[in-house]
Amino acid sequence: MGDTKKNQRQLLGTVIKNSGLKTVSVLVERKVKHPVYGKYVKKSRKYLVHDENATCKVGDTVVIYETKPLSKSKSWYVNSVLN
Repeated sequence: MGDTKKNQRQLLGTVIKNSGLKTVSVLVERKVKHPVYGKYVKKSRKYLVHDENATCKVGDTVVIYETKPLSKSKSWYVNSVLN
């Protein structure tokens, strides 16, 4: 599953929870400029991510890629672990 297509979305996030045997929860944070005040605000979102080899631990920084739906709430997989 390491191969990526040209139009696949790629995100960088932090593992916050080992949900199941092959599932981890990843928090992705981004900064968005407020439309009126101009101040940058942190926005975050959690994704359930498929981890085939169960190599991720809590606190790891990972690169995740979008894929076809694997379950009701999982449509991302871990491509590489940076930390």
